[in-house]
Amino acid sequence: MSDPPTAEPTPLESFRPFLGLLARLRIGRRLRGHLDPSDLVQQTLLRAHQTASPPDGDDDGRRAAWLRRILERTLLDEVRRVTRVKRGGGAARSLAAAIDESSSRLETFLAAPDLSPSQVAEGHERLIRLAQALEELSNDQRQAVELHYLKGWTLAEVGRELGRSKAAVAGLLRRGLRKLRGRLEPDKAD
Repeated sequence: MSDPPTAEPTPLESFRPFLGLLARLRIGRRLRGHLDPSDLVQQTLLRAHQTASPPDGDDDGRRAAWLRRILERTLLDEVRRVTRVKRGGGAARSLAAAIDESSSRLETFLAAPDLSPSQVAEGHERLIRLAQALEELSNDQRQAVELHYLKGWTLAEVGRELGRSKAAVAGLLRRGLRKLRGRLEPDKAD
């Protein structure tokens, strides 16, 4: 008797690193400890699978934008749930406002009104590749790159967050960027 066939990973599974990056960027200091980015990604993918109208075609950029919207709704729902349990309903509005105010450079680019739909799709595709490459870095390098380059934190702020000196953070960034360059631009790695 043969084993049952194993299920192929769904096409949406390939967006997990992309969604993880966005979730980590959206969960600020006030929400850390209450929300787990990997849980948000899992909930987002579940909602996406349950949705009756995923985007048509094989356009990764459109699929990424669709998933990003689902992640935003999932995050907002979770913030409301956590604040309702933790402090009562009034705090949900302030945390939701903090999430809205904390948009990163990345999201500003993706939502830029002067970009054509094809440019937005291309941006999402580049972001998907970046998220996959970030997943291959060590945890400290990934955090340093995300906080400094994607959230705009200073070396001192990143150092305080990671419990490292500014020089150590600079080293993490240098090594992390070298690895990213090697993954994203193999011909320019050296």
